[in-house]
Amino acid sequence: MELLNLHHPPHFSSLNALHGFYSSSTLLPTMLNPRLCGVVEEASGGDSGDFVYVAVGKSFEKSTSLLRWTFRCFGDKEIRLLHVHQLSTVIPTLLGKLPASQANTDVVAAYRKKEWEQTSQLLENYLGYCHRAKVKAGIVMMEAEQVQIGIVDLVNKYNVRKLVMGTMADSCVRMKVKKSSSKADYAARNIPLPCEILFVNKGNHVWTREAVEGSCSASSSLLHELAITTNFCSQSSLVDNSQSCDQQYSHSSSANGIIEGLNCIDKEPFHVEGVMSSSLDIHFPCPLQISSSSASTSSDSGYSSVEGREPTRSDSKVEERGLNGELKDAILETEASRNEAIAMHLICRKMEQEAAESIKKFKVFKCVNEHEIDLRRETEEVLRTIIEKKQTLSEERIEIREELERTMKTLALLDTQAREVNQKQEEATAELKNIQASIVVLKKEKRTIQSQKMNALNWLSQWNSQEVVLENYNASIRVMEHQPQLIEFTFLELQMATCEFSEKFKISHGGYGCLYKGEMLGKTVAIRKLHPHYILGPAEFREEVEVLGKLQHPHLVTLLGVCTEACSLIYEYLPHGNLQSHLFRKGNTPPLTWKTRARIIAEIASALCFLHSSKPEKIVHGDLKPENILLDSELTSKICDFGIHRLVSEETLYCPSFRRSTEPKGAFSHTDPECQRDGVLTPKSDIYSFGLIILQLLSGKPIVGLVIELRKAISFGRLESVLDLSAGEWPVDVARRLVDIGLQCCELKGSDRPELTPTIVRELKQLQNFEERPVPSYFLCPILQEIMQDPQVAADGFTYEGEAIHEWLNNGRETSPMTNLKLNHLHLTPNHVVRLAIQDWLCRV
Repeated sequence: MELLNLHHPPHFSSLNALHGFYSSSTLLPTMLNPRLCGVVEEASGGDSGDFVYVAVGKSFEKSTSLLRWTFRCFGDKEIRLLHVHQLSTVIPTLLGKLPASQANTDVVAAYRKKEWEQTSQLLENYLGYCHRAKVKAGIVMMEAEQVQIGIVDLVNKYNVRKLVMGTMADSCVRMKVKKSSSKADYAARNIPLPCEILFVNKGNHVWTREAVEGSCSASSSLLHELAITTNFCSQSSLVDNSQSCDQQYSHSSSANGIIEGLNCIDKEPFHVEGVMSSSLDIHFPCPLQISSSSASTSSDSGYSSVEGREPTRSDSKVEERGLNGELKDAILETEASRNEAIAMHLICRKMEQEAAESIKKFKVFKCVNEHEIDLRRETEEVLRTIIEKKQTLSEERIEIREELERTMKTLALLDTQAREVNQKQEEATAELKNIQASIVVLKKEKRTIQSQKMNALNWLSQWNSQEVVLENYNASIRVMEHQPQLIEFTFLELQMATCEFSEKFKISHGGYGCLYKGEMLGKTVAIRKLHPHYILGPAEFREEVEVLGKLQHPHLVTLLGVCTEACSLIYEYLPHGNLQSHLFRKGNTPPLTWKTRARIIAEIASALCFLHSSKPEKIVHGDLKPENILLDSELTSKICDFGIHRLVSEETLYCPSFRRSTEPKGAFSHTDPECQRDGVLTPKSDIYSFGLIILQLLSGKPIVGLVIELRKAISFGRLESVLDLSAGEWPVDVARRLVDIGLQCCELKGSDRPELTPTIVRELKQLQNFEERPVPSYFLCPILQEIMQDPQVAADGFTYEGEAIHEWLNNGRETSPMTNLKLNHLHLTPNHVVRLAIQDWLCRV
């Protein structure tokens, strides 16, 4: 429990110069902020009645509202901030919230330190708020398990006379109706009566529990004047005392015995502690004078009767005892009646005061309520008027905005139409001038162009035939001459290169065998280790490998050497993966552009054309698929595993178990359907696989149902819907030509598939360099917006497609499609000049 008294520092914001804090005990926690500890010594303040105590809690907003009300009402008095620090019963841990008794002591200590730091910061904020309000303030605090009990303890300890605390609006009602558990209700029931408690809610005074000043001292003074005790619970003491007094009466006269008995009763101590501590009801004892007079009266009457009768000694003792008992009963009855009357009088007076105060408050509340109702009615009327005006203005604003938007749209439309009309007029004038100027020139050049066209066609056919002969000749030269000799490696060298064919060096596993990566000849190579029981004999194997080693082409993987002992082939190594991984972007590879895809198609076609035209025997790949097309760092393609089927014996090749092991695991493959049915590999088998690769590069999809999907897209004119958008914007002519070639190659019958000729290879190479040339505007029909095939000149001077202008006129229209003016006549004239210009442009394109 702490008392912290603050004297205003010159600069409160820094909180470093705080001083003048006093503590009534040495219980100041070591975890309290050192800036709040200040100088700790015994409190030497004034009387507690000079201070106004304000109960502040953890809510800074609610407590500052309470402080503002206190500043307004008690601005000239010093403030004491009364705060009770309540320790948390649960401790947050990594396992959730645990009771403090079950949590780790270090965790509990750390959490307690954090709680005290938060409390210290909160008290600093309260002191700062008082300082800014220029109010002298101090702090009284303690630590308790329940806040309301701590408040009562602090009030008792510091003898608080005036306490301000917050409450709910209905707390004053609940305190009088039923027992409540709120702090305000508990304080009102348990704080001593000399303390005045002012209850405030949201900055408004709710209720005051008036102080009962001097109630305890008044009761004490009255009790000292009594001749007998007011504690009816101590009647046993009275009986004992009366017995001792009776013994005295036996040695004196009757009157003196009665007086001595009263004096004996008067000497007994008062037993009021149990009554005062058990309740707050005030018991007023009967004054001594009343008891004495009653006793004297009774004794006088008794004495007279004794003198008149001259009783015996035994009769006088009996009579004295009877009178003593009657006197006791009379005194007790008189005391009880007086206490009851005084208590009822006090209760009535208090109820009258409360009733008067309630009536006064009711009248004030009624006036305030009526005033508030009038203000609310006026406010609602003003608000209704404002809302109606706002709604009217909003509607007018919407109408004006809509009208403005319509006007702006109309102006924009008129402006656009005017620009279009002017542009069309200028274009038509320019076209007409160009046509008129070109008529003479085109007529003169007509025959020249036709002759040049015939010469060009003849030259082109001759050049194609010469290129075929030249390419075949060059291929033969490359095969026969200047071939590097294959290197023969030993099995030990292969083991050293692959760490004895370790799994870490394995690249892939296929039906023909495993592919490993190794270091040989000072560079990285790929080693194809074939299954020995599938391969030909050593002599035949060596002979076939020699044939494959002579095949040299820029787009075929180079065969570097052979190991007959291990049935292995050594190829050059391409580290950038295969076409399958790039096409489906495995490993987050960037997408292939349409130009790269068109180039890869041309490169594959060139390599297949070379294999199929080799002499003396055509070489069939037999397993062409995207996985067997490797890419280098510049995305140049090379075909691998070509001719491996030649190394397998015919018995093994046509064995069903071998065919199942070499076929792909999926339900669909790139294998020719005729080859799957008959088991015969032909160049047309490679053509079928090549067609599927073309369609995959176009669409970027797996081959399942791909042929049927593309045929439907072509038939419905929706080719763009199946193209791979990640490749960029495909030129329509390039995509359409590649789809045509791919679908032709994928025909089910081998006889319906085309052969790969140098002409097709050259055409495919030209597609990657395709650039769309803009069509001259006067080649397009104004109605169809397409290149005209039968240009016809109408009476308005414009040239149209013959079919389109005939349909226009046959529908009963006699106006120009361009100017919307009536035509002078409906006759059409063929425009031969434009037709020749279109044909010449198409030939050059």
